[in-house]
Amino acid sequence: MEKREKIEKIAENAEDKMLLAKLFDKITAGQRRNIPVSTCFLSLREQAMATRLLGAGAELVYFGGYENAERKMLCYLPSYLEKESLYESDGPVVCLRAEFYEKDLASHRDFLGALMGAGIARETVGDICVGQGCAYLFLMAEIAPYVLQNLLSAGRAKLRMTQIPLQEAEIAPPETREQKDTLASLRLDSVVSSGFRISRGAAAQAIAAGKAALDGLPCEKPDKLVCQGAVISLRGMGKIRLKTVGGETKKGRIAVVIEKFI
Repeated sequence: MEKREKIEKIAENAEDKMLLAKLFDKITAGQRRNIPVSTCFLSLREQAMATRLLGAGAELVYFGGYENAERKMLCYLPSYLEKESLYESDGPVVCLRAEFYEKDLASHRDFLGALMGAGIARETVGDICVGQGCAYLFLMAEIAPYVLQNLLSAGRAKLRMTQIPLQEAEIAPPETREQKDTLASLRLDSVVSSGFRISRGAAAQAIAAGKAALDGLPCEKPDKLVCQGAVISLRGMGKIRLKTVGGETKKGRIAVVIEKFI
């Protein structure tokens, strides 16, 4: 199938088409020349589309600067390079540590707003991991010097910016709350109903209205079956993961454990 036909089948709008065309050209150029290349940062949805377009293989790696990153670049690594090379000082991702007075309570939104206000394009920014008095910003290497010089504050917090090796970033795991339940089935509307504590009807209506995403891709089918490990987001309500799927109860229902991201 030709490039244009593939993109037409995958893309949902003009922006998708433009992005997928850029990804295709960048990765295939690296493959032809047998040199490492990397794309901009991609959301979970964009990563899923890129995989449908370009396939999967040992030479295609998603990388966001740390193990559990959400926003990642798609990287082509020739056979003479290992994934560990992405962590080296000349790799495509840079980590900046921003320290600030703890009581200023700078948020993810504050940092993202400050970056956008400084003229930084969203696709050049990966995850922003904010803790108490410190935040880690994962960026495309080429914009790091500009951000170091120009990102002086976020919200009301004054920042002290330094570049650190990727391995020194101390990323706290996301806070989650587990809830156990039994479901009649593993349909998407059933899992959403349980995970977000809303009625089955409200869940089905929200899904059909395009408010749900399954593993980063929009899903408007309430009867879509959900697999263990799947991540579901619902616009305005957050994100859950179907952590475990157990056996059937005596009443024929399915025992599950759902993680709610706090």
